[in-house]
Amino acid sequence: MNGAVGSDYVMDVKRDRLVITASALGTVFEWYDFYIYGVLAPIIGRTFFPTDNPTVELLYTLAGFAIGFAFRPIGAALFGYLGDRLGRKYTFLATIILMGVATAGVGLTPSAASIGIAAPIILIVLRIAQGLALGGEYGGAAIYVAEHAPPGRRGFYTSFIQAGVIGGFILSLIVVVGTQAIVGPDIWADWGWRLPFIFSLALLGISLWMRLMLRESPVFTAMKKAGAQSKNPIKEAFTYPGNRKRMLVAMIGIAAGFTVIAYTVMFQALYFLQNGLHVSPGIAQLLVGGSAFAGMAAFVYFGHLSDRVGRKKPIVIGYALVLLLLMPLYQFMGATANPALVEAGARSPVVVRGPDCVFDPFAKVQPTACGKLLDHFSKRGIPYDKQAAPAPAVQIGDLVVTDLSTDGLDTALKAGGYPSGAVTPDWPRAMMLFGALLLLWTLSGATYGPVAALLSEYFPARIRYSSLSIPYHIGTGYFGGFLPLVSQYIVARTGDPYAGLWYTLAVVALALITCLVALPETKDRPLDA
Repeated sequence: MNGAVGSDYVMDVKRDRLVITASALGTVFEWYDFYIYGVLAPIIGRTFFPTDNPTVELLYTLAGFAIGFAFRPIGAALFGYLGDRLGRKYTFLATIILMGVATAGVGLTPSAASIGIAAPIILIVLRIAQGLALGGEYGGAAIYVAEHAPPGRRGFYTSFIQAGVIGGFILSLIVVVGTQAIVGPDIWADWGWRLPFIFSLALLGISLWMRLMLRESPVFTAMKKAGAQSKNPIKEAFTYPGNRKRMLVAMIGIAAGFTVIAYTVMFQALYFLQNGLHVSPGIAQLLVGGSAFAGMAAFVYFGHLSDRVGRKKPIVIGYALVLLLLMPLYQFMGATANPALVEAGARSPVVVRGPDCVFDPFAKVQPTACGKLLDHFSKRGIPYDKQAAPAPAVQIGDLVVTDLSTDGLDTALKAGGYPSGAVTPDWPRAMMLFGALLLLWTLSGATYGPVAALLSEYFPARIRYSSLSIPYHIGTGYFGGFLPLVSQYIVARTGDPYAGLWYTLAVVALALITCLVALPETKDRPLDA
């Protein structure tokens, strides 16, 4: 079959280098476009969903973030069909054009203060376009590289696609931090935050230039020559013998599991440091971005390792270690990043009492007196416990607070030792935080690095694009894409900055069981079958 995947493979170093570089950079740029929204969630909330509560603004913004993920499976079905019918190359060229235009559109959309309700509506439409585009991108890039890889090297070749996903997140942080430094805080808050979105047009031009130099996948070329393409790949993906089970295993055991781990290190860690621990945003972004950059090597390493030990083993071991280490590592980061806050919480815990003591994170104004008290502590990232009582009351340590006004509560918090304002960890503590994050990124690499090779080998060639893309984007879109919203909602409702991690742990446990029970080893399967 034209020497791409079997024993007649013909080595072409220049071609292989171009395939990996163009595909990986395109993946970096496309995920940059998608992640920049998540990185800038707080300022997007203020611009398009303005309220008097930063928590509500953040949750509305994360709901928009989740909507983009919700449409990824639709994009996967659409572009998967085109990829299996028309070819790998031109399909993921179309996805990157759609993504670049939609991302630039976010940067050009007027604020809610300028055009009212039309602003968030336009934003959501653009997020839907991004979700559709991303639904076709990953499958095309992963399959394209896998179908060019020499025997015994698929894990290594495709690991650069996996690293490219993280590279998009890193690039988004670099551009945000760099733009802030160049334009200054006033311009940044006014209109400078729009520049990283508009910058996507330059990335689009580079990616198009590189990808237009690529040729069609040799596996698809051989299928087309033989007339072996699927006439209806979407239908066949669900009717091909055994494929529904494969898609279910790929969705739960692979896509859902590795995605919640990756997003817990990306967005959950970023919001945890900034909102829960009050670390200054610039330092939090540098820590998460720097550790992600260092951790990219793990994605390539575990992809390479999977060529030797198999795809399944690193993923299963990675899941098990995440279940053991995730909560202790976050608790370590909490004690390290802002020890004064942690010590105050242990020494002078906040207890809120009252009837109907329920906090609604989506409400602009809490309907009950007790809810207003919880809203006050939620805004300041202060953990709290709740107890039922006939009348609203607050106790901080041994102090029963008599003045329940905003000033009275803040004075009581200060007396209880709670720090106010952002903190900047010193270098020893910053390095310890970096080490904890790097360990989490390494575990993410173990579960993510082998995935593109595994999924490409797992599905039949004639329906590979559709069969891979649909479960991948359902798993990543619904389990992973909703993680920032769900985890932050849990934190807001409970007052516990660690409570959102239980969502990650539950999904990873389910993924581990699925892999142990139902996932076969795919390492030596031919790609032309």
